[in-house]
Amino acid sequence: MSARRWAWRAGAVLVCAALVLAWQMIAEARLVSPVFLPAPAKVWAALVRGVDSGVILRKLAGTVLRMIEGWALASVLGVALGALIGSSRAARDWLAPTLEFLRPLPASAVIPVAIALFGLSDAMVLGVIGFGALWPMLLATVHGFAAVEPRLYEVGRVLGLSRLDMIRKVALPSAMPDILAGARLGLTVALVLAGVGEMLAGRDGLGQWILLAARSFRAPDLYAGVVLFGLLGYASALLIGAVERRALRWRG
Repeated sequence: MSARRWAWRAGAVLVCAALVLAWQMIAEARLVSPVFLPAPAKVWAALVRGVDSGVILRKLAGTVLRMIEGWALASVLGVALGALIGSSRAARDWLAPTLEFLRPLPASAVIPVAIALFGLSDAMVLGVIGFGALWPMLLATVHGFAAVEPRLYEVGRVLGLSRLDMIRKVALPSAMPDILAGARLGLTVALVLAGVGEMLAGRDGLGQWILLAARSFRAPDLYAGVVLFGLLGYASALLIGAVERRALRWRG
């Protein structure tokens, strides 16, 4: 690893350390009531307590499972529909108004509909996560397929490739950068909606942990849950980044 990259990483660590130090100073000065802003040491103690008891790890596992299930469902549907729409000019023209109508809808707007259909259940949470994470994947895939060089399609037709082979061998590799960018954004959306869904439906997870801690004025437990959410998001971004680098090695 180059010295320049080490310097950037060291700078990132220093920024995090400075933020924690500022947090500690604010807590010690009691600029904010300890009921609402505990010191970092108390948050760390709450996190260690939760890990030792296994409770917070069980909550974390539930959130991760819901996030991955919803994201996987959205990814499969988004890539499949996006490939069909993006590879056809007629389909893009016909479906553009519908997509533009549905795309701006926040996932929170469909939560009452999901509750009416599925009740306060895991299926409701999964449906909300899937709806929210679908759009980054779908729109990125449509854009990626629509941006494929038309001459590549002409070459495929000359070679006698079927529509399925054209998508699999020509369009999909070309659209992969857009698809992976949509996957990264979709995973972030899935994490946020997993927490929101757990709070609303009372499902076992980090969202429920944070909500119950807030209602009980257990600020250290609340912040411990928030820290775990942040670490989970960071780990997800690193994982997608590693997949992206490996899948796009051909771009240099």
